[in-house]
Formats: sequence, C-alpha cells, structure tokens
Amino acid sequence: MASTLRSETVFEGKVFKLRRDTVRLRDGTVVTRDVVEHPGSVVIAAVTDRREVILVRQYREPAGRALWELPAGRRDPGEDPLAGAQRELAEETGLRARSWRLLARFYPSPGYTTEFKWLFLAQDLEPGPSRPDPDEDIEVRAVPLAEALAMAARGEIMDGKTLIALLAIERGGLLSEAGEGADRTDGVESPAGR
Repeated sequence: MASTLRSETVFEGKVFKLRRDTVRLRDGTVVTRDVVEHPGSVVIAAVTDRREVILVRQYREPAGRALWELPAGRRDPGEDPLAGAQRELAEETGLRARSWRLLARFYPSPGYTTEFKWLFLAQDLEPGPSRPDPDEDIEVRAVPLAEALAMAARGEIMDGKTLIALLAIERGGLLSEAGEGADRTDGVESPAGR
C-alpha cells in the first residue's frame, strides 16, 4: 500500500484546490503526485412521465464548446448529496421531483482528483422557476430517452457522467421502478467521508 509522506497546497481557487503530495509506493520508490481536491458533486437524471430525459446545454471552457449534459453541480461544503441534487435540479431547470432514487456513486477521474459523484434518478417532476448561478447560461430540453441514447451513439453527448447515467437507465430498466427509495440516499457518503 502506498503512503503519503507530505502534502502541500499549491493553489486554492473558487471551485477546487491543487495539492502536491509526496508518496512512497509499495516498492519504496518516492514519487510526486498533483491532486485536485474537489468537494464532490451531484448528477440528476430527471425523467418525465413521458420517458423524456431532461438535458441542459451549457458552454464548458475546458472543452471549448457547449455540451449537452444532465443537470449537475458541485456540493456545498457539508451538504447532503440528496439536498445538493434537489438544489441543483431546481437551480438549473426549475424542476422539483417528488421521487428520488440513488443510482450510482463514482469517482469520475481518480487518477488526479478527489471528486466523488452521486447520481440520482428524479421522477414525478413539477415545474417551477429556475435560478441558475450568475455565471451559467443554460438551455434546457426534454428529450425522449431513445433520442438521448441516439444522441450519445452519434457523439452528440460527450459528457461522461451523462453517458454513465443514460446507460444505467437503459440497461438497468430503472424507469419501471419509479418511486422506490424515494427521498432516500441510503446513508451514502463518499469513501473518504466527503
């Protein structure tokens, strides 16, 4: 097992911190690793009664283009994942859901970041006003699940968390189980306690 010998914060920004770790590997070799510290995020697969998936399109500077994605966002410090998902869905789309189910938890890029994602299925949707963050310009569209899957196959959806969610919904037959586990996260927490 590797062990961390030393950590230092080299950058602290609005969204994340960058730290440099000195690590001893199992064979005794000492290496340096740069790690992006991230508070974690939530992803919402919001599905209408007509089996439409709610997608948002927004410009992503690192990608250099606008991307179709599921509603998602960073957790506030100490925020419960379900509460974060409910907040993000309302902020980005104006929707509220009466039924919530945890679908998956995962590290999107464990080679360089501590970010941990919670993916929720939200159903029994109700409209309301959206409240995007001041730096967000979001287009919202309800897309039939079959069309969203076709968009992914054509390369029109290139966001990893969205691809994971669409496959989970399609392959897991999850829409037939609407309402099970509503308003529960089953005590989910990231393995690191974040």
